[in-house]
Amino acid sequence: MTQEREPRRRFLQQVLAIVPASTLATGAAITQTAHAETAATAETASPSKPYTPTYFTDAEWKFIHAAVDHLIPSDEYGAGALEAGVPEYIDRQMETPWGHGQLWYMQGPFHPDVAPELGYQINQTPRDVYRHGIAACDAWCTKQHGKVYADLDKKVQEQILKDLDGGKIEFDTVPAKTFFNFLLSNTREGYFADPIYGGNKNMVGWKMVGFPGARADFADWADQPNVKYPYGPVSISGERG
Repeated sequence: MTQEREPRRRFLQQVLAIVPASTLATGAAITQTAHAETAATAETASPSKPYTPTYFTDAEWKFIHAAVDHLIPSDEYGAGALEAGVPEYIDRQMETPWGHGQLWYMQGPFHPDVAPELGYQINQTPRDVYRHGIAACDAWCTKQHGKVYADLDKKVQEQILKDLDGGKIEFDTVPAKTFFNFLLSNTREGYFADPIYGGNKNMVGWKMVGFPGARADFADWADQPNVKYPYGPVSISGERG
């Protein structure tokens, strides 16, 4: 790997460290039912049969594509979120127990201003957060710039994401910061999760950081720092990268 390639690779390695290990190995939906349903659906998509979202509307789908393209863009050193199939991953997550808010307590009372260690504190599932968040962001963009987010200039789009992350934009229907955090976290997950969940197409995320995937045994290489792993990654499904 050339020295010029290192900054991007180092950044993605840092992102990989943030993503839970369970996401890399088994995806964000931690149930056998979700695993089976998601894997079965993922097998139906192919380059000749483009993925059709099951949850997001056409307008929401355009927003997702535009936004994740900024969060992990493609460049001369590697594929970005779009090439990795991150939008497909996010759409599939909307139909899992996680997307329906079934993995944590969702009964009131809700106290969104309390300490974060007390857990999720709004009465909206991730599906709701995306639906209200995209609608609110498009409405804000139309009011401020005359166009919905996906139709804005790339530099304006990028600045809006920075302002969402920095708490400079507020929505009435959903906390803007919560919406952005879901979008960012799911983009990271979709880039690095096992391909059976719809993202990480051709294992581009794993190849970028040298992650071996679901190989049965690579312990011999764990104690060899700065030695390149000689084999490509393997998906849970047996697909080889």
